[in-house]
Amino acid sequence: MPSEITQPESTLDSFDALLVVSFGGPEGRDDVIPFLENVLRGRNIPRERMLAVAEHYYHFDGVSPLNGQNRALIEALEDELEKNDIELPIYWGNRNWHPLLPNTIDQMKQDGIQNSLVFVTSAFSSYSGCRQYRENIADACKQVGDGTPEMHKLRVFFNHPGYINPVAENVRNAIAHLDDSHQDSAHILFTAHSIPMTMSEGCDYEKQLLNACGLVMEKVGAQTWDLVYQSRSGRPEQPWLEPDVCDQIQALPDDCKSVVIMPIGFISDHMEVMFDLDEEARQICDELGIEMQRANTVGTHPRFITMIRELIQERLSGHKKLAIGNLGPSHDVCPENCCPLGHTARPPRR
Repeated sequence: MPSEITQPESTLDSFDALLVVSFGGPEGRDDVIPFLENVLRGRNIPRERMLAVAEHYYHFDGVSPLNGQNRALIEALEDELEKNDIELPIYWGNRNWHPLLPNTIDQMKQDGIQNSLVFVTSAFSSYSGCRQYRENIADACKQVGDGTPEMHKLRVFFNHPGYINPVAENVRNAIAHLDDSHQDSAHILFTAHSIPMTMSEGCDYEKQLLNACGLVMEKVGAQTWDLVYQSRSGRPEQPWLEPDVCDQIQALPDDCKSVVIMPIGFISDHMEVMFDLDEEARQICDELGIEMQRANTVGTHPRFITMIRELIQERLSGHKKLAIGNLGPSHDVCPENCCPLGHTARPPRR
């Protein structure tokens, strides 16, 4: 059994299911510690650090929005597939919390699924956003044993019009909710989860993020903007991608009166969005007298749901691969050396 899914080429129209794979999140206070223990298993992280992160979840009564938003996404996608006569049952498995990948893949095996497409809820290429999920699937298949389906991951979609256009729409909507006198001069901050530099140097994460931000701003207009990062973790001496969103807010010119924060690195409102942006970043803006609007993530935006269907149709029937900008569509089958881990780092919380 390989250490990660190898995505062998498959005959068109031979797929018989779609597996949606995500990070997972607790859905109550009693779930928080077991969830975080799953996230940190095998990693040398002090328990006091885990307990500090747990407080972020307890601030929201232990409920991450992620599982609920994945249920909504799957429901919308089921409707989209049915309207387009695509007969693929949708399964859902998480890396760190129920429904866990081994349980889901075992169910797929019992149902006789042989050849499944895989949609990972991450738009960008990195170890934690792509390769690690492929490793998780392979590990789950090994745990379940012989007879598990072949898995074929759909490509990353950072420059797909079905992602860029909803992001741009949400940025424009956030600008429109600012005070009228602040709209034309609003500074846009695009945020993504920071990763260690050793990980970043082995993948196109930063390149893809900058490309996506530029594509969004071509549609939004003339506002100034920056790509910033959030949710840094790991050892203080280990370099991670910067600048941090809160540091960048504090470094804005004195005459900056408003910011719009768009978490472009997240397709739905993870815990980082709720705590790091809606709580911490907003507090800093309030202290500095800067009006802040946080743009919505794409979530279940109809064009985004259509995009997932289009990614499926690329593999089912050879539909044209859509991408805007100069980087072109990403590969379907990841190269063997794609997105290496780099030095060991704690995975992000969700």
